[in-house]
Amino acid sequence: MIPQRAQSARSLLFQPFPIGQGGLVLPNRIWLPAMVTWRGTEDGFVTPSVREIYLRYALGGAGMIVLEATGIRDVASGPLLRLSHERFVPGLKALRQEMRAVSASIVVPQIIDFLKIATRKPTRVFMEDAVRRGALAESVLDVSDAEFEAGLERYVQGPRLRHDFLYGYRQTIEDLSREEIRQIPGWFASAARRAKQAGFEGVELHFAHAYTMASFLSVTNGRTDDYGGSFPNRMRLPLEVIRAVREEAGTEFLVGCRYLGSEDIRGEDGQIRGNTLADAQAIGVELARAGLDFLSISRGGKFEDAKQPPIGEAMYPYTGHSGHTCIPRGKNDPFGVNAHLAAGIRQALRAAGFATPVVASGKIVTFDQAEGLLRAGQADLVGMARALLADPDLPLKWQAQADAKARACVFCPFCEQEDQRHRVVTCTLWPKDPADHRRRLTPAAWRPDAPWDPHEAFDATADDL
Repeated sequence: MIPQRAQSARSLLFQPFPIGQGGLVLPNRIWLPAMVTWRGTEDGFVTPSVREIYLRYALGGAGMIVLEATGIRDVASGPLLRLSHERFVPGLKALRQEMRAVSASIVVPQIIDFLKIATRKPTRVFMEDAVRRGALAESVLDVSDAEFEAGLERYVQGPRLRHDFLYGYRQTIEDLSREEIRQIPGWFASAARRAKQAGFEGVELHFAHAYTMASFLSVTNGRTDDYGGSFPNRMRLPLEVIRAVREEAGTEFLVGCRYLGSEDIRGEDGQIRGNTLADAQAIGVELARAGLDFLSISRGGKFEDAKQPPIGEAMYPYTGHSGHTCIPRGKNDPFGVNAHLAAGIRQALRAAGFATPVVASGKIVTFDQAEGLLRAGQADLVGMARALLADPDLPLKWQAQADAKARACVFCPFCEQEDQRHRVVTCTLWPKDPADHRRRLTPAAWRPDAPWDPHEAFDATADDL
């Protein structure tokens, strides 16, 4: 039931919120979750476009801004930001300084490890590559593409290679050697140290969705050594990562994580598999016991039930059933659809004696929804991704009770389509570029004492601010 609107001065949403062990205080409980922007350089550096969007978020007034997924391995990964080497520190340090000059928001990068993934190859290219690697006999090249496709199970022995043909190659945690696994905590720790050098107040460890750490935590983890199978084994690497980060960055540095309240992987038989809320509650208690400063709860977004990609594209983990639970797209999907996961995890933490703050997210778009979650004790902090993408100024407008001037998310697929195609992520509600019907211009910063033009573009530079 939606509560009556409280005056913003008396609302829980706009109360300062202490977080971590270093005396940090969020100016409010509005949390911007990490969203990949595809604005970095091809080798992972901050660009003017990166500065533009994060300065824009800073001006909007969210209490916490989580910088997009930032890589910890020093490998080619396209226009994603990185903290995998000291060379990335100066650009991120300048960004943090600029944000601090205009906002009291706390800012932390989300640091991520991900495994190799390749695009789906045309049939002939796949055949030639497999022959070259010795995975298929050379005689297969005498078969036409159509014959190969029709007789796939005859020509391609083993489900793994058939999957690579149909979906594109994807490395899994079962492929990793113990030596490779042992490097991961050090990569996370070094990235956290660099984040501290860059002036960030902390880091968010990415333990969610289709990526390395979530795969170790999952009941689908198929390893047969002490990094798979039992619950303690599946917790082993995440706990090693947390210990390494703490040793490198210290106890006062804010360290939390984003992880899954449930995985919701739909199998070919229609059955839902993967971690459930009960699994997530047990994981949350252990993460709190390890000393994390916050737990941000997501859902789904797995490769295991992703749709087959077109030739020339890689799998996208938000296209299947689990992807829909991660990003509830339908206009008729309930608001706050995933809040029960945060509530269940928070309840388990409190029962175990931990006060670790919990962040809820998932189609939370109005003041009353956000305030209602806090008043009901379902969460301590409210994450809003698409709502703040549509209108970075929501915190300021809600605090000024200027809701009529808010730009409300319409739950269209525009931002997700841009992400899937590795284009700069924007919102269809932003002003259109007259020269490019698809490109959107960052909306002007809202000021209560100035006339508001929703079609005005905003180009953030240090001089402007």
